[in-house]
Amino acid sequence: MYRIIKRKAAICLKIERQWRGYGILRKRGDLLKGIFIVIEGADGTGKSTVAEGLYHYYKEKGLDIVHTREPGGPKISEAIREILLSNDNHEMHPRTEALLYAASRAQHVEEVILPALRAGKMVISERYVFSSLVYQGLSRKLGVGPVEAINDFATGGLAPDITLYLHHPEGSSFDRITDRAADRLESDEDIRLSVQENYRILANNRGDALTWIDSTQDKGSVLKDCIHAIEKERHLR
Repeated sequence: MYRIIKRKAAICLKIERQWRGYGILRKRGDLLKGIFIVIEGADGTGKSTVAEGLYHYYKEKGLDIVHTREPGGPKISEAIREILLSNDNHEMHPRTEALLYAASRAQHVEEVILPALRAGKMVISERYVFSSLVYQGLSRKLGVGPVEAINDFATGGLAPDITLYLHHPEGSSFDRITDRAADRLESDEDIRLSVQENYRILANNRGDALTWIDSTQDKGSVLKDCIHAIEKERHLR
């Protein structure tokens, strides 16, 4: 039994290295011409407002832009989104939830994000892998490592060029969600009580991979800070 387990572990490590190698190529810009921007933050921090503001700003500048979101995007990913967020599915197991998010993301990457980046477009996505590490890895207690591994596989190692983290330092921002009924995750007490703090924990742990934006500022100031960060990244490319 020990030999079987050891052999399986070696195979998994080999696969992981292959997929991580793909990600390294992506980070060097060897494969793609566009720029991939991800907006992260707990619910109610203003991700959609920022994404729409960036879209209109760069559209007016003449850039070719794709604005998308997670979970969702293409038809298959949107169908998975309905399952994930429906209040009819409260019995969903955390592992099922994590795998469905990864499946939705895999389709999103292959059908929307990669083609746009290959065409030299700017892609703005509301949420990406970081959200799964927070929600499923920490709040659902599945562990950051396992959730990161399935998402490395799902995305082929595709990493954002810049991740804008909308930080809300004064506590929970769920009370800012007033224009719609809460979905399955938003109405889950365990999520509501833990996700804001878990965003802070993971963001502090991986601060070098994030660009922190104070989301308590007025909308204009938040957008201005985001544009400044993106322009800095574009200048370095």
